[in-house]
Amino acid sequence: MADNEFTTDQTPMGAAPEGAEGPQAGVLAQYIKDLSFENPNAPASLQALSAAKPAIDVNVNVGVRKMNDEVYEVELKISATASHANEDGSESHVAFVVELAYATLFGVRGLPEEALKQFLLIQGPTMMFPFARRIIADASRDGGFPPLLLEPINFEALYQAQAAQEAQQAQAANAAGDSEDPAPISLN
Repeated sequence: MADNEFTTDQTPMGAAPEGAEGPQAGVLAQYIKDLSFENPNAPASLQALSAAKPAIDVNVNVGVRKMNDEVYEVELKISATASHANEDGSESHVAFVVELAYATLFGVRGLPEEALKQFLLIQGPTMMFPFARRIIADASRDGGFPPLLLEPINFEALYQAQAAQEAQQAQAANAAGDSEDPAPISLN
């Protein structure tokens, strides 16, 4: 057995050197901040949906609030509106509206600013989404409708699209001769 043993003085790749702490992140709490389910045209909406598949409009928003130097609240807001048209297609009626504000407290230590921003706006919402998805599915089912199962969301693509849009706006402002620097993106 001694023939297979080896020793090394090198630190494993990715590990923090002895006596130094590496970046750390963890979930401290998850909670519903706000949940709303509306069925404004019941019972007609329940009867109408048995004949046709509704159109679903989904909006997603991610917000970050700094609680202290090492704790951030990430809030995932999802709203979905299901509507159906009359039999003749002339008018659309709302079947139901579900709105959820789902939040998580993340404890974060030792992350550089850009990595922190990406963690809070990409990885955080990605971890939160399955829980929010289940809450929305349960709310729509409990409201008398089939469960609304949201498709997975690529938060990294949303982050990159927003960053590109902000860069484009800053470039347009600079081209217009605006002497003010673009406002920094703040996690507060």
